[in-house]
Amino acid sequence: MAQHLSGPARLDGQVALITGGAGGMGRAISAAFQVAGATVVATDRAEKEDLGAGIEYAQYDVTSRAETDKVIDAVMAKHGKVDILVLCAGTIARTPLADSTDEEWESILKVNVMGVVNPARKLFPLMCQNGFGKILAAGSIAAKNGGVASGPAYVSAKSAVHGMMRWIAKAGAPHGVYANTLAPGPVETAMWASVTGNAAPAANASVPLGRWGNAEDIAQAALFLCSPASNWITGTSLDISGGMWMD
Repeated sequence: MAQHLSGPARLDGQVALITGGAGGMGRAISAAFQVAGATVVATDRAEKEDLGAGIEYAQYDVTSRAETDKVIDAVMAKHGKVDILVLCAGTIARTPLADSTDEEWESILKVNVMGVVNPARKLFPLMCQNGFGKILAAGSIAAKNGGVASGPAYVSAKSAVHGMMRWIAKAGAPHGVYANTLAPGPVETAMWASVTGNAAPAANASVPLGRWGNAEDIAQAALFLCSPASNWITGTSLDISGGMWMD
């Protein structure tokens, strides 16, 4: 079994691949990792994105297994390894169950579930072979409380992500591969705005800390779980919800 001692929240010498890198949380995570010393390759569906100096960018549709192979093979060819995989690509829907369509279910599951499956199943065996890796997926408080402003397709998809990451954690532990999940509450990003009519949400008594989250809150949690500071943590779901959910 590979053993890794805990240390500071630094990522010097590590290569991080981030999906959904053009979104609010993905951008913040990319920036935080780059500042912490990582070589960052951020990906998203847009052809071009400027994520800041020193951050590489690649166009990538996570629902495509062929594109997954192409992008990861290119990163491996250039950098020789991927130490960290952060899975932020996602989409949301709030349609009630009775009104939901097959097309909506297929779309939500394809992005939120297969968008985690595709890069994870490509990189997981490579990380095991290398004796180290950290995989972090963006889950949701919805997987625990049934949803805040989301419908059943989204809740189901995020629940699947939480379960899959626990499987990866258990299978990867003997090989030095960690897997954890973020469980954010409502975070003020474009995706959250899309289900709230583009109006900025106002925090209320449902959030003990008195505000909704921001992308930087998520980025700092991601940095912790992908750095040596968390080297005795795997298979966990970290609640980042201002106290909305307490285990």
